[in-house]
Amino acid sequence: MGQPTHAQNWWRSAVIYQVYVRSFADGDGDGTGDLAGVRAKLPYLAELGVDALWFNPWYLSPMKDGGYDVADYRVIDPAFGTLAEAEKLIAEAKELGIRTLVDIVPNHVSDQHPWFRAALAGGPERELFHFRPGRGEHGELPPNDWPSQFAGSAEPVWTRLPDGTWYLHLFTPEQPDLNWAHPAVRQEHEEILRFWFERGVAGVRIDSAALLAKDPDLPDFVEGRDPHPYVDRDELHDIYRSWRTVADAYDGIFVGEVWLPDTERFARYLRPDELHTAFNFSFLSCPWDAGRLRTSIDETLAEHAPIGAPATWVLCNHDVTRTVTRYGRVDTGFDFATKAFGTPTDLALGTRRARAGALLSLALPGAVYLYQGEELGLPEAEIPRDRIQDPMHFRSGGTDPGRDGCRVPLPWTADAPYAGFGGEPWLPQPSGWSAYAANLQAADPGSMLSLYRAALTIRPEFGDGPLTWLPAPEGVLAFARPGQEGRLLCVVNLADDPADLPAHSRLLLGSGPLDPQGRLPKDTAVWLRG
Repeated sequence: MGQPTHAQNWWRSAVIYQVYVRSFADGDGDGTGDLAGVRAKLPYLAELGVDALWFNPWYLSPMKDGGYDVADYRVIDPAFGTLAEAEKLIAEAKELGIRTLVDIVPNHVSDQHPWFRAALAGGPERELFHFRPGRGEHGELPPNDWPSQFAGSAEPVWTRLPDGTWYLHLFTPEQPDLNWAHPAVRQEHEEILRFWFERGVAGVRIDSAALLAKDPDLPDFVEGRDPHPYVDRDELHDIYRSWRTVADAYDGIFVGEVWLPDTERFARYLRPDELHTAFNFSFLSCPWDAGRLRTSIDETLAEHAPIGAPATWVLCNHDVTRTVTRYGRVDTGFDFATKAFGTPTDLALGTRRARAGALLSLALPGAVYLYQGEELGLPEAEIPRDRIQDPMHFRSGGTDPGRDGCRVPLPWTADAPYAGFGGEPWLPQPSGWSAYAANLQAADPGSMLSLYRAALTIRPEFGDGPLTWLPAPEGVLAFARPGQEGRLLCVVNLADDPADLPAHSRLLLGSGPLDPQGRLPKDTAVWLRG
């Protein structure tokens, strides 16, 4: 067999744009983003220069958890459009050279899914979930003491039904966990994969990919117990090997949401017969600190190297505080447990760092995921408490602001109602939101959007080659990558003092201007031709 072509390997160095449909663009004026809105913005995405779009769940859903409570994987939620529109969107994007990835949520379904409704009626579908009798004299206690997956939540993961039985849900009660030990669950999901691959999608993102398999005994949670009763169990790998067979038949790819601190166990998911890639949460949550960023980069590349899998790099997603805001705080890392209302933020500082962070992430070997609105430099919005919709807020007793702040509908046109999003948005846009509008930024060569467009134009020159660190002062990250026309260098200054640039023939792009002496200021990055 010959070597894989560039087209077959597109995912190894792709820039994949994450679309949270509900907040992207509203085509019919009802205040909810939809597929018509996305289709209308495809030229914008093509001009931005992305290689693929990853859509958060667009399926039929009661929206108890932002669409991650799926009632039917083969039906587009009417709020977003129709299956025919989704097929047109996939085809139209492909004509522009943009591939499509869809989101699969295999750990759980909605409580409105036909299987669960039949299970509640006492049917044999109960075997497809985790139903158990309670403990205690009258079965009044949950079957075990597992903690909820929602950060800060002390609520149980079991809900009792009127007949006295309990069912498991690692997330909300409206999201019952599936029993992956049952063959019908495996068969159904493989058929769902085929359904979407046959409609032209290029890949699938797997939500909560390390949680599917459960210890059949459902024992109480014991900190440090190995194996864990429901995280990263060995049975998962057989599931994903079966999925890989399905994907290979369509030249499709997978990216897994795998939160694991153990790098060796993380790498197992990326073996050649399992997932193609997995999200790099170490980099996403890393503070704006040169030493810690370099450690994260080194560890990421090292854990991927033995299996030949490409790394992924991401600064933000639909669950995480936006980069401009995070980098403008005293604590520039990210941890769900530390989210709080009213955290002081220096947005000018955060923006400067986010511009530098964009060039850093886009210069690294591997694939990059870009969350919608990051290219506009959007800050995290503080949603009025009476408008918050995220269940994470409510399940924390109101202490966690939730994830709505990074999901505020995008600003497209500065002088249009609701900044050109469409109808009155389902989440309120902050005052001044129109200042971030895409039409203003497109006309401003110094804007965040212009920076991203320029970076994505140059980025293909970096290819998929290795990274070599260069000598640099403390607080400065400098590395070289082989380019198509000689070496390309990336230098990021996180130190307090301006830094001298290494020898180079040309400055290709900077996140900000050099100082009058031609040195790199603090919180600034450049790309150089060696």
